[in-house]
Amino acid sequence: MRILVLGNAHRPGVREEAARLLPFLRQHCEIVHIDLEQACDLSVHPADLTLVLGGDGAILRAARQMGYHQIPVLGVNLGRLGFLADLDPDALREVFPRVVRGEYRITEHLMFECLLEGPDERKLVLGLNEIALLSGPPFHTIALDLILDGEIVSGYSGDGLIISTPIGSTAHSLSAGGPILGQDLSAFVVTPICPHALTNRPVVECADKVYTIAVRRMWPDANLALVIDGQEHGRLTTEHRVTVRRAPVAFRLVKVPGHSYYRTLRDKLHWGAPPNYRREPSAADERRE
Repeated sequence: MRILVLGNAHRPGVREEAARLLPFLRQHCEIVHIDLEQACDLSVHPADLTLVLGGDGAILRAARQMGYHQIPVLGVNLGRLGFLADLDPDALREVFPRVVRGEYRITEHLMFECLLEGPDERKLVLGLNEIALLSGPPFHTIALDLILDGEIVSGYSGDGLIISTPIGSTAHSLSAGGPILGQDLSAFVVTPICPHALTNRPVVECADKVYTIAVRRMWPDANLALVIDGQEHGRLTTEHRVTVRRAPVAFRLVKVPGHSYYRTLRDKLHWGAPPNYRREPSAADERRE
C-alpha cells in the first residue's frame, strides 16, 4: 500500500506525532510523500490512501488540497472533536495492519464547487462542509435571495445563510438549527442564521440543482463575508453572486470495522443520549437519612 501523510504542522503536537508514527507506518506500507505544510500539489503523487494527522480542519484542508484527484482519507484525531478523524494514534496502530490487508470500506460523500463572481473577480473553490455568508462588523442585518436553477425561491433577512453538504450538516449548520443529514444523501441543506422571520426554516434540497445567492440589500457600512469550510474567505458586496453546485468528484472516507456514522454521532455529539435524570433515592438512602 502506498500512502500520503498530511497534516498541519502549525497545530500543537502534529509534527511530534508524525515523528512517532512514521517508523511504525514504514513497517507496513510505502510512504510516497509527507506534507505537513499543506503546500504541495498532491496530484503528482499517486497513492492508495491519505493519512491525515490532526482534527477535522486538517481533513477539510486535505480534501481541498487533493482537488479533483481525491484519494481515500483515514483521519487520525489530534484535535478536540474529531468527527471525521475518529481514530486516535493508539487506535491507528491497532487497526492499520488490517487496513493494509484491505479490511476497510470506503464511503463517498458529496463535495461542492463554490463560484464567487464580482465586478473584478471570479474565484472557484472546492469544498466539503459548507459555505456561509456572514454579517460582520458593525453587524447589520443583510438581505439575501436564494435562487435555484434560475428561480427565486426565497428571500432571507438576518445574520446570514449556510449551504451545507451532509458531511457539513453536523458542523456550522447544526449549530444554527439545521438538521442532521445522512452522510450518503445527495442533498444540500439551506440554513438561515438568525432569520428575522418566523417562517424561515432550514430546507433540504437536491444536490443536482444549482444554488445561487444574490445580495439584495446591505447597509453602506456593512461587512459581508463568504466563508468556505471555515477556512477560505472572501468579501461580498451587492454586486457579487455566489453559486454552489455539486462537484464532479466525491470525498472518500476510510471507515474501519466498529466505527460507523451513528456510533460517531453518539460518541462525539452524544446524539440520542437520554436526559441526565436525577436519581431517585433508594430505601437504603432514606434509612441513612
